[in-house]
Formats: sequence, C-alpha cells, structure tokens
Amino acid sequence: MLEKKIRLNAVKDVTEFVKAAEKCQYDVDVFYNRVIIDAKSILGVMSLDLTKTLTVKYAREDRAIENVLNKFAVA
Repeated sequence: MLEKKIRLNAVKDVTEFVKAAEKCQYDVDVFYNRVIIDAKSILGVMSLDLTKTLTVKYAREDRAIENVLNKFAVA
C-alpha cells in the first residue's frame, strides 16, 4: 500500500479528490484517527474533520491519482 498525507481545505478540493479516486480501479481509503472512509464516497469524505491532515492509502502507483494527491500534499 502506498500512503500520502493531504489536507482538503474547501468543498471544491473534496470534489476534485473524490472524482480522481472514483476513476481508480482499486481501493482508495482516507484515514483520520481510527476512522477509515472510502475515498470514492463524497459524503464520507465530507464527514471528516477537514481542518486536520488526512492519510490516503492506495494500492498501486498511478500517475493520475498521485497528481491530485500531490496538489493537496502536506509536507
């Protein structure tokens, strides 16, 4: 599993992230504390505390999703 830390600051960011995740043919999950959300669920992602850093785990290298993750990456 590959992992990236991101921060989504606006509804527009969430929408862009979820649309990119929906295009993946494999699981993409968002983790915050002990909560795990399917990244393809806009309601699930919106239910998270977006003021916090989120961890995204995905199954394999994929330039399309990684470009979006890099846009929202936290150092």
